[in-house]
Amino acid sequence: MKFQGVLFFPVTPFGADGSLDEEQLGRHIEAGVAAGAGGVFVACGTGEFHALTPEEIERATRVAVEATAARVPVLAAAGGPVPVARDQAARIERAGADGILLLPPYLVTAPQRGLVRYVEEITAATDLPVIFYQRGTARLTESTAAELAALPHVIGLKDGVGDIERMHRIVRAVRAVPGAEDFQFFNGLPTAEMTAPAYRGIGVGLYSSAVFAFAPEIALAFHRALAENDEALLATLLDEFYGPLVALRDEVPGYAVALVKAGVTLRGLDVGGVRAPLLDPTPEHVARLAKLLDHGLEVIGA
Repeated sequence: MKFQGVLFFPVTPFGADGSLDEEQLGRHIEAGVAAGAGGVFVACGTGEFHALTPEEIERATRVAVEATAARVPVLAAAGGPVPVARDQAARIERAGADGILLLPPYLVTAPQRGLVRYVEEITAATDLPVIFYQRGTARLTESTAAELAALPHVIGLKDGVGDIERMHRIVRAVRAVPGAEDFQFFNGLPTAEMTAPAYRGIGVGLYSSAVFAFAPEIALAFHRALAENDEALLATLLDEFYGPLVALRDEVPGYAVALVKAGVTLRGLDVGGVRAPLLDPTPEHVARLAKLLDHGLEVIGA
């Protein structure tokens, strides 16, 4: 499974009663695929994985599989305690997904060998390809990353730590593993476009785009500018759209998800609010997001 283009991390819509809205999720994913997504990662960080039941993850995955109709790969998230993650992995496979994004174990800080054991025990519960998400308490050394890359089902590593020097060492170590030539690396930082040029410099060209969920035109324009080395457009988008978006995002914890959901609703698809412990953006913040969105679209001529 090889990825290219912009990777789409849809939000998870909730109805007025707070339940999973499968119809709106299907519409959201269909629109993203039609816009040119290179892959769909459903029920992951932007999709409020932390707030979903295993049954909801399975349902969301099934909706994504049906909506994409095999046009692009579909992955869903598993993680947390080993028994829970194994159950999630089995559900994701049963729903017809193409792969799993494996999040770190819950809270505990583990030794490097323990992280390998964690991945081994969860990948043993599924035949699906797995991308391991390095973030929080799961921080790999280059030797551990190389060991994970040699495991049968592990096909990629997504970085949510942001230590460029460490990640560079990891990339070089994994590239030296026999048979790991096709191993894939992903920039998984919030608003990853801000660091995409730096990650590209160390051989990490793939990244998750939360902006694609509500402004695919801007996300795609940025991706093209990066591929074509259009420094002028990159600078303008980073200075006038992504930078201010990050500043707004950082004003309230959890806005990395809540603002994206608000953005999707601003673009005409009501996906409801976020679940606790997150909070929905204030009217003032939504207004600032709307103004920023309008300017971003103006910059790219959309």
